[in-house]
This record gives sequence, structure tokens and C-alpha cells, in this order.
Amino acid sequence: MFKFLKSLFGKSNTEEIKSVLQNGAVVIDVRTPQEFANGHYKGAKNIPLDRIAQSIQTIKNLKKPVIVCCASGMRSARAKSFLSKNGITEVHDAGSWYNLNNM
Repeated sequence: MFKFLKSLFGKSNTEEIKSVLQNGAVVIDVRTPQEFANGHYKGAKNIPLDRIAQSIQTIKNLKKPVIVCCASGMRSARAKSFLSKNGITEVHDAGSWYNLNNM
């Protein structure tokens, strides 16, 4: 049941995300600048969800796998879906940024 829910909401598993992080992925935190300022994963880039569309080319130019995160996983799931539909071929959803800090 848990695997079904994970696949339904697009969550990558912890081991996969750890591996992608170790191989140089960029972490994009899609929370607001205020939320980001109150704490974030070290090295994450803050691109709020409402600015993702304008940032597609910038993200593509990074030429790295992408891990998206937010506060609870709702916005990161939307970001993952949007990025995937717009040509970002390797994008992973970590859900909450706290998940990344606890890996």
C-alpha cells in the first residue's frame, strides 16, 4: 500500500534520492523566499513554484539531475510534474526539505 501511495504522489525513494544527491544533483526548493529564509537544505536553490515556468531554461542549462522539495510535498509534486512535462528528464521529488536533511 505504501509503495502505491508513493507512486501515486510521485515520491522517489530515499535510496534513489541519496544516490542522485551524491552524483551532483541540484536541489530546488519551491517554497516562498520567506519560507526558504527560515531554513532550507544546504546548497539548495530557491525557485518558488510560481516562478518555475519562467525558470525552465535556467534549470535545463544546469545539465544536472534535479531534486525538488518544499514544506510538505504538495508543491514539490506539482513542480516535478511541471518540470517533467517541460523537458527536464531527470527530476525527483523529495517532498519536504526536512527529508533531505535527515538523509
